[in-house]
Amino acid sequence: MPFISKIQRQSDFNLFDSDTPIVIDNGASYFRIGWAGESEPRVVFRNIVQRPRHKVTGETVTIVGDHDPALLKYFDCTRSGPRSAFDSNVVYQFETMEYILDFGFDRMGANGTEIDHPVLITECVCNPVQSRSKMAELLFETYGVPSIAFGVDVAFSYKYNQQQGVCAKDGLALCPGFTTTHVIPFVDGEPVYKGCCRTNIGGFHRGAKEAEEKTRCWQLPWVPPPTEEPPSEEEIARKAAIKEKQGQRLREMAEAKRSSKINELENELHGLEFLLHQLEQVEESEVPSFLAETGYVSRQEIESARNKVVQSLRKAKGEPKNEQAETEKVDLAANEKYSLINIPDDMLTQEQLNEKKKQLSLKSMAEGRQRLKQKRYEEELERERQQQLEEEKRLENPKLYLEQLHARYKDLSERIDLQKRLKTNGGHSNGNNLAGGVGRGERLNAAQRERMRLLTTAAFDRGKGEDTFGARDEDWQLYKLMSKDYNNDDDEGPDEDEAELARISSRLQDLDPTFIPKLEASTSQPAEVPRFRPLTKEDFQIFLGVERFRCSEILFNPNWIGVDQVGLDEMAGVSIRRLPYKDESLEERLTSSILVTGGSSLFPGIIERLEAGIRMIRPCGSPIKIVRALDPVMDAWRGAASFATASQFHTQTFSRLDYYEKGEDWLRNYQLQYTL
Repeated sequence: MPFISKIQRQSDFNLFDSDTPIVIDNGASYFRIGWAGESEPRVVFRNIVQRPRHKVTGETVTIVGDHDPALLKYFDCTRSGPRSAFDSNVVYQFETMEYILDFGFDRMGANGTEIDHPVLITECVCNPVQSRSKMAELLFETYGVPSIAFGVDVAFSYKYNQQQGVCAKDGLALCPGFTTTHVIPFVDGEPVYKGCCRTNIGGFHRGAKEAEEKTRCWQLPWVPPPTEEPPSEEEIARKAAIKEKQGQRLREMAEAKRSSKINELENELHGLEFLLHQLEQVEESEVPSFLAETGYVSRQEIESARNKVVQSLRKAKGEPKNEQAETEKVDLAANEKYSLINIPDDMLTQEQLNEKKKQLSLKSMAEGRQRLKQKRYEEELERERQQQLEEEKRLENPKLYLEQLHARYKDLSERIDLQKRLKTNGGHSNGNNLAGGVGRGERLNAAQRERMRLLTTAAFDRGKGEDTFGARDEDWQLYKLMSKDYNNDDDEGPDEDEAELARISSRLQDLDPTFIPKLEASTSQPAEVPRFRPLTKEDFQIFLGVERFRCSEILFNPNWIGVDQVGLDEMAGVSIRRLPYKDESLEERLTSSILVTGGSSLFPGIIERLEAGIRMIRPCGSPIKIVRALDPVMDAWRGAASFATASQFHTQTFSRLDYYEKGEDWLRNYQLQYTL
């Protein structure tokens, strides 16, 4: 089974004797496995499994525990999220548990499918028989272990700290773990399970420094975006060579196509010239029959086709146009098109006279278009000349040129603003030099004055009698004049000052990066396009303020998150009241030796907060002493590793022969003795 992990595989598995037990602390947060008698576990990883598929090959791989986030760009993790084998603190997904055990034994260095070592594995307090029997079945039948021992992690931690002199034989063990919180009373060094108490509230399993940082800044999973490396010189040269090769191929194809087209045009031209040569040798009476065979109607059509072929051939060869020939051709075409203009009227019929008038109108319109085209061409030449002169001035003295542009821009802006102000308010004609005092009606332009004159004349001519406006043709002519003036009132053609201002503004934007054009008062600013920036690690952080105190407070007030159960301080009183025997001196001994273990006990100030809560539920003057375990995270595994080194350890195990002989029901009454 392919595994992906940063944990190195151990190489000394075969050096240990088969009687050396393997110790497993199977926590809901972390999985720890190592050898009995050692002070530290060999392998520690998160107790989660993820099985994504490779994006290219489609192969399913198994990722157990923590992994490098950079690997996620190679695997599709959208359909397979992290899975745990635990429901709260009870193992119920044994398929996932098998992946975790496979990985744990593999990292320990096991080569075969069977593990020829006794196994001591931890479980939760009062673990259900079904979960314990399934775990035994998995270890016996899948891995072939010779014997198994089940123990409570909290009890191993308490016994280990008792050996170190931290707590007494009689006391309470409080374990705020990853998903649950337990309180177990100990009498004469043995746990009393009838007095234990549990709440489905836990914290996050971290070290002291990491726990403090975790409550201040929470870093969400973040994968840096892949950075594109700049291409090397060899890659650039290779791409340039490929591009040049492709360009050369395209040029060759274009040249071949051009040559083919020239050959076709030359063949067509030779055919038309040969046809014209034959037509000259044909008698006049046989011309219609000859043209009928060729498909042309007249000689002019053949010559027109020849001229078109000649023009296409010159264009294909890239030859310049013959302007004189073009002019002569245009004049000849004009003479042919307007053939009746130069003929006197007395020599024409009535139909020809009407046609002559039409030709005169068409010719005048064509000449007007030609003059307009020539005017635009001259304006373009003048504009290019002005631009060339400005460029010479700029190159001669750039600083002076830029100052002149700014001065010109300022002058034009003020002039245009004044014109708009006068157009809107009518200027300062009220005698007080106050803008806005005179309306637009007191300052009329030429078109408005002409319209007023026409209205006054029409009113004077009609008098006060019956309104007969529109009854005569002159009325409609007057109406047309008034409508024309009204339409042209506010649009008197393009403003040269505004066009010049736009040109200077564009020029200043190109030359002066600090220049900011003045926005029109009537135009609204365009909506700013949102600028996107790449996401960074800081964008995936959650900073906590007062919440970092309230998060740990749910251990004492589970009702804050809707859990109707007692808090950690009240659990101590409930556990004492559940003891089968009532003894005040025993209760005092229990409260005088309260050990707090588990990852959530690393929250700063939890000892003081717990002591204040227990003092409120105990009689006044009761002795209360609360201590934290030497290492709340690792003491459970160290206590189990120390317990497995005892000479009487084999008497506490459940062998494979017992499993096959007595069955799973025998595990219902199995209970480990912690004092050997």
